[in-house]
Amino acid sequence: MIKRLLSYILPIKIYEKPSKISKTLEVSWNNGKLVLDSKNTNYSYGSLQKVLRKGLIAIGFDKIKSMQEILVLGVAGGSVIRTLVDEFKFEGNITGIEIDESSIEIANQYFGLNQIKNYKTIISDANEFVRKSEKLYDLIIIDIFEDTTMPLFLFKKEFVEACKQLLQKNGFILFNTMILNEKQIDRNNVFIRLFDNEKYYCKTFSNVEYYNQLIIIEKIITQ
Repeated sequence: MIKRLLSYILPIKIYEKPSKISKTLEVSWNNGKLVLDSKNTNYSYGSLQKVLRKGLIAIGFDKIKSMQEILVLGVAGGSVIRTLVDEFKFEGNITGIEIDESSIEIANQYFGLNQIKNYKTIISDANEFVRKSEKLYDLIIIDIFEDTTMPLFLFKKEFVEACKQLLQKNGFILFNTMILNEKQIDRNNVFIRLFDNEKYYCKTFSNVEYYNQLIIIEKIITQ
């Protein structure tokens, strides 16, 4: 309790674990809340949770509540899953794909991820998973970072086409990206152009929590 109160003055780290993907993962009290951070950025339950919440709100509470299957590529501490279950009251199935076992261990121990009844974790490379999976999803959330770096495969045509194949008619993709320079703006624009305007509706939210750009893709094929 004392550490929690002191965290309103300055963050207090309570746990640290090495990660093969992000080098170091830290659990800290920050402004009275437990958060998960890598060395240089927030991974869960801090600013990142605010970013993805904005994207979910843009899709709409009623639409999300009516969904049956949600896929989360990049789980970290599971804050977006908590948002779906606790705030949006989502009762369908949530599948989380995470390559970093260390982050899942932390998510289970400190954030109770394994206690969410309608959620399951699959330890896998997201790039491989989307190519092999045959299940369809109403919403695919893409939130994959290696510290502040986004893997290049996320912007490749092969990955995008695989995600399209997993998306239900009238389904959504919510893609959280980080923009730090002009080159990354161009990268995101190239990504968006991979979606046919007649079949997909795209919109973006820029400067979310300073450096994030959210890309929301809606599949508008009706037949």
